[in-house]
Amino acid sequence: MSSQLSAEALASHLASLAPEEKHRLASGLLGEAACKQLGLMRFPPGFKLSVVIPVYNEIRWIDEVLRRVRAQPIPMEIILIDDCSTDGTREKLPSLADANTKVVFHEVNQGKGAALRTGFAHCTGTVVLVQDADLEYDPADYPRLLMPILEGKADAVFGSRFVGESHRVLYFWHMVANKILTMLSNMMTNLNLTDMEVCYKVFRAEVLAGMRLKSNRFGFEPEVTAKISRAAKNCRIYEVPVSYAGRTYAEGKKIGIKDAFNALWCIFYYRFFD
Repeated sequence: MSSQLSAEALASHLASLAPEEKHRLASGLLGEAACKQLGLMRFPPGFKLSVVIPVYNEIRWIDEVLRRVRAQPIPMEIILIDDCSTDGTREKLPSLADANTKVVFHEVNQGKGAALRTGFAHCTGTVVLVQDADLEYDPADYPRLLMPILEGKADAVFGSRFVGESHRVLYFWHMVANKILTMLSNMMTNLNLTDMEVCYKVFRAEVLAGMRLKSNRFGFEPEVTAKISRAAKNCRIYEVPVSYAGRTYAEGKKIGIKDAFNALWCIFYYRFFD
């Protein structure tokens, strides 16, 4: 019993520590390499992560998504953009706002890309991360996504669902379409990404500041990839594995075949015409 109490007391003490103090303690005991594996990071002075979450009809998931995001030991602000939800999400969001969580409303449904543009305009952090408002992507991956930027190696980081992490087994043709779109995007951008369509994209704030984005729906993914590629000489891009728990259409999945064709159009349009 005493050992159990000691373990609980230790866990409670560790949970109460600031991220920098956790890093100092762990690095002294385990070494810097182990800290990286555990996702214990040292943040530079003034660091703040802006987590931008476009929301449309996610009443079932939004509480849990926010709980998981807020559980990450990272200095952050959260920007929620409701894209004119009709399932009760819109009415619920004001109750979720706090000192570190801002809620912005669209009066007309415009799509993920438009919601992200609105969210980016409200960011005040040094690094910006895109988070979907469902449970397909796990905020526990934030440390590995941020590490290349914090180490000074990258200016933009893409997650990848296809390089070594566990994932829920779902739609074969979605996987085929994703790989085809990624290959075509790579051909147009001369990048070697494995998952262009992934939600998790992270940017130094200054990278986004000079970028004029236009896509309103899921065309955001090929558009931002194309525009990042043009700055590749001055913008270092990394890709890291992320876990993925895809959901079915019955569970609220929204992307469909017309979005695949729109992404195809965007790949060529943003390569040659914008």
